[in-house]
Amino acid sequence: MAKREWSFETKQLHVGQEDPDPVTDARAVPIYASASFVFHDSQHAADRFALKDSGNIYGRLTNPTQEVFEKRMAALEGGTAALAVASGAAAIAYTFQALAWGGGHIAASKTIYGGTYNLLAHTLPAYGITADFAEPDAEALEAVIKEDTKAVFIETLGNPHSNLIDIEAVAAAAHRHGIPLVVDSTFATPYLIRPIEYGADIVVHSATKFIGGHGAAIGGVIVEGGSFDWRSSGKFPHFSEPNPSYHGVSFTDAAPAAAFVTYMRAILLRDTGATLSPFHAFMFLQGLETLSLRVERHTENALRIVDYLSGHPKVEAVHHPSRPTEPSHELYSKYLPNGGGSIFTFEIKGGAEEAHKFIDNLEIFSLLANVADLKSLVIHPATTTHSQCTEAELEEQGIKPNTIRLSIGTENVNDLIAALDDAFAAV
Repeated sequence: MAKREWSFETKQLHVGQEDPDPVTDARAVPIYASASFVFHDSQHAADRFALKDSGNIYGRLTNPTQEVFEKRMAALEGGTAALAVASGAAAIAYTFQALAWGGGHIAASKTIYGGTYNLLAHTLPAYGITADFAEPDAEALEAVIKEDTKAVFIETLGNPHSNLIDIEAVAAAAHRHGIPLVVDSTFATPYLIRPIEYGADIVVHSATKFIGGHGAAIGGVIVEGGSFDWRSSGKFPHFSEPNPSYHGVSFTDAAPAAAFVTYMRAILLRDTGATLSPFHAFMFLQGLETLSLRVERHTENALRIVDYLSGHPKVEAVHHPSRPTEPSHELYSKYLPNGGGSIFTFEIKGGAEEAHKFIDNLEIFSLLANVADLKSLVIHPATTTHSQCTEAELEEQGIKPNTIRLSIGTENVNDLIAALDDAFAAV
């Protein structure tokens, strides 16, 4: 009879086998619905709290189901470590708070998600973190870098127009100033592009989107590239010098290849608690199983619809990186050989009235504030996702009253085109 051993870290019964590799093991991952975890003895507990022994302490910090999701995301992005949190917004907020701890400046592309723009422009300044926004190119972003700038922030595919940016050039600019490049790659996923391979230091995702794919769970994840030298930069003493809130530990010493993620888990997640539910971690793991298949279909459908819209008499413009008329089209073949994503905008002829009438008569597409679901989605950015922006900010980001954002799903593309035809006919 096989010897039975009890693993106290995970409360899982193993029968005569070693623990599986969480990245490559193909078996289903259990949901560990546990708030805390048993230690072997007092010394084991002390070592865990002192970061001398890695493993689970309390559900607010780590969970075995969450850990498998984190390790698989790090592997997919080519990073050294990852931290999963309660939402994409939490992933972005924690990243900025960790980098600009105690006050600092962020140089950001202006073609980003409205919620992130609002966070940087209006919310974080109350906590001493400021930002300047620039055109999405390396020269413009480098021009707004200051002495106290702690990071450059871009999106692989901008929201909502899916514009591209030269990641390699921006990374080089950031590194010249001793600061990391942070890339929100939610719209691209590691199937289409892995920013770390082009010099990015930190990659963030709203796992709610393509990672899950089902629109049924909220979550976010931050992946560390592992190559940025936090100590020699001189701008991040809270990573490299003894930290008084964690027994004087130096995170660069304790976790040389994962100092950033370890700091966020040990300090920010510990103290502010934007914890990912193990149930949601499990749901995201199911999404990862079909990520490449889904994104491939999303992209194929999107390219068909981009071609359809580009020739429609009631369409003023289509903004997708595959279009030769787009300013960032020259980067398309370099960064997106597998296709340009499935979230983009077009401008209907007319104004807000025509845009609203089109949306209200569009079948199959769901009108809701999300993207990257299996099902196709539509929304009017100026009055929803970017409605907190002023008219000047909307103009700066290229969002017009007649701008409509589509997120193309995996339905039969001919059905989607027929639905679009009917909506145009109603305008």
